[in-house]
Amino acid sequence: MTPGSNIPLSAARVAVDVSAPVRLDVSGLLLTPDGKVRSDDDFIFYNQPDGPGVTYRSGGGTAPDAILVDTAAVPPGIEKIVVTASPDAAGQTFQGIEPTATVRNSDDGSVLATFTPPRLGAETALVVMEVYRRNGAWKARAVGQGYANGLAGIATDFGVSVEEEPAAAPAPAPVAPPMPAAPVDPRIAAPPAPAAPPAPPAAPPAGSGKINLDKGRVSLQKNQTVSLVKGGRPLLSQVKMGLGWEPAFRGKDIDLDASVIAYGPTRNHLDSCYFGKLSILNGAIKHSGDNLTGEGAGDDEVIVVDLGRIPAEATGLVFTVNSFTGQKFTEVAKAYCRLVDATTGEELVRFDLTGAEPQTGVMMAKLIKQFSGEWEMTAMGDFVKSRTVRGMVKPAAQAL
Repeated sequence: MTPGSNIPLSAARVAVDVSAPVRLDVSGLLLTPDGKVRSDDDFIFYNQPDGPGVTYRSGGGTAPDAILVDTAAVPPGIEKIVVTASPDAAGQTFQGIEPTATVRNSDDGSVLATFTPPRLGAETALVVMEVYRRNGAWKARAVGQGYANGLAGIATDFGVSVEEEPAAAPAPAPVAPPMPAAPVDPRIAAPPAPAAPPAPPAAPPAGSGKINLDKGRVSLQKNQTVSLVKGGRPLLSQVKMGLGWEPAFRGKDIDLDASVIAYGPTRNHLDSCYFGKLSILNGAIKHSGDNLTGEGAGDDEVIVVDLGRIPAEATGLVFTVNSFTGQKFTEVAKAYCRLVDATTGEELVRFDLTGAEPQTGVMMAKLIKQFSGEWEMTAMGDFVKSRTVRGMVKPAAQAL
């Protein structure tokens, strides 16, 4: 699976185990439709292993820990169960030890799906997968959302009360509240008695929640995802990805090339559409042609995507911009991409590139096809050292 993708669950009882080269703490949280736990009892982990329909299973240090979900026993008010993981060693990040989540049929152990979050770095905790209810059916979604502030970041996001661990030289503090009767993770406790308000939690990573088009045009931030559907309307059939840029210095031309790279479900490269190949996938994707200066208002290059004609084997599209002449993106001003409904001309989604690095390539956005047939767009803004689309194929595959 790739980030954001989902599958229907063919088994009523599933296990999600998470493995890595190091020992992990694996947990599960039962969430209501507002994305919060009902109480700390909905936090399932090694010291509180049982909840309604959800169980923690230890691997004993020789096998991965797992969260088991009996979908028939999950309370009606619970919409999803998120599976989280953090390294057992305090302060250790996931850099170089990317975990793999495996979704299994609990009854026979057969594998339903696997997912390895890509490009991890400073994260010390992850929401790896979620098992969720949609229109009466259960599905699993690959997430891979990271937190640099460990389990406390996850707990705060989902409404579990957090007790900060003391620093090496703490300032005078109020007397700690009495320990609750129920067994709890030492990092998770009942809320303290009212006193001075706690310091606000660190801001969650950009894009921590998926949005849709129900309220009209969407302006994305880096790593945010939008579902390209509106409530009660048919799936979009044809869209245009417009890409534009302006020179950072007046009078100096900037020659950039926009492209789209198509991939299959295993991140296998299918084809690339760019100024040298203006049509791919039997005409389902077409390029407007090369713009040599970036001058003038409006989109500099446009890529038309007929979503209804995209072949079934194409499930991921990554839109890139390269500087063939070697000019760096620090010489570019106001680079952006925007998704337009090709039928109505309505701008649906816009992503403005707010930062720049002295590189010659950037991955602007990706479109991922879901099992349901709908497409989701995620803003990227990741820079790469590459002057041509050919050099973008590998890093773009890794970013899916």
